[in-house]
Amino acid sequence: MKEFKEPLIVGVVGAGTMGQGIAQLAAQNGSSVVLYDQLESQLTKARVQLEKSLERLKEKNKISFEQRMEIGSRIAYTNVIAAFSECDLVIEAIVEDREAKMNLLKGLENIVSEKCILSSNTSSISITALGSALLHPERFCGIHFFNPAPVMPLVEIIPGLRTDPNLIEKCRLLLQRWNKNPVVAKDAPGFIVNRIARPYYGEALRIVEEGIATENQIDSVMRCAGGFKMGPFELMDLIGIDVNLMVTQTVYKDFFYDPKYKPSLLQTRMVEAGLLGRKTGVGFYSYPANITNVAVDSGLEGRIFMRIISMLVNEAVEAYRIGLASKEDIELAMMKGVGYPKGLLAWGQEIGFEKISETLQDLYLQYQEERYRQSPLLKQLAKS
Repeated sequence: MKEFKEPLIVGVVGAGTMGQGIAQLAAQNGSSVVLYDQLESQLTKARVQLEKSLERLKEKNKISFEQRMEIGSRIAYTNVIAAFSECDLVIEAIVEDREAKMNLLKGLENIVSEKCILSSNTSSISITALGSALLHPERFCGIHFFNPAPVMPLVEIIPGLRTDPNLIEKCRLLLQRWNKNPVVAKDAPGFIVNRIARPYYGEALRIVEEGIATENQIDSVMRCAGGFKMGPFELMDLIGIDVNLMVTQTVYKDFFYDPKYKPSLLQTRMVEAGLLGRKTGVGFYSYPANITNVAVDSGLEGRIFMRIISMLVNEAVEAYRIGLASKEDIELAMMKGVGYPKGLLAWGQEIGFEKISETLQDLYLQYQEERYRQSPLLKQLAKS
């Protein structure tokens, strides 16, 4: 399979926030873009938002007036799905619903040319399952961007069981040309980032549920002691508490209800109450919020930090052990996808795998829960 040749015609299905971002990214890199949505009102909103985004880039002197006009002219807005007939690549970015995506992909396959590559921006749904809707799943893969797509450097590429391996390399080279950092992940629940990052939120929620520390205390510890840009509760408010819960529920279910990924009752109640974070004005904090660090006793600080970082390192080690991705891609994904200050495998080595192992063993003895079981590889690393 030959490398993509520019200029490409890229189709984007879904004119929501993510679809808009992908369309802008492709247009900024010289592609002609067909942005589709069923709702004319959503297309109008997308056009306004994209024009504002390009105008901000011009005001910041990142693009010239001429570039701004040229990029905007490359994006065509349509509610006619037949407009994808000439596309080289189509990226689906609709609601995170398996059945809806599969029905869409079936329809797309009847419209696009036999040379067109189909892809999904899903963050958690099996690529193999989605590809089963197609007569030619070999030309389908996952291309998972992070929000906002024009800014966030990481993109996860996920082959299904029947994806042509050459297609993955073709997409990787394209994304590199778009100045992204592509990583390749196995088709496993949550892929790399959404799987490995689960304990950052889940263990923080557990600590609050147990009354060990407050949300603000935990956020302060992870920012100050850990060097994270945002604490877990601040970050959940930004992502959307409902969105974060949905990803956790999907990973939990798709891993056959593994206790490691068990959703939080506190988070569930927040969603039921409509306290979803910044988008509703209230989440774990009230907005506009002036979130500042609070003093935390050094003993409590150490307990909080080691508990969360040990769970994260254990998850990264296990991901590497089962071949979810290469060591380099795992480290890159967590730094570029969610802004971790260090790669977790390197961080575990720096802290000491023995100390990480001891922390998890103490938690297991205390709670007697499979949630705290160690990766077999972590046990080996702790002994070496």
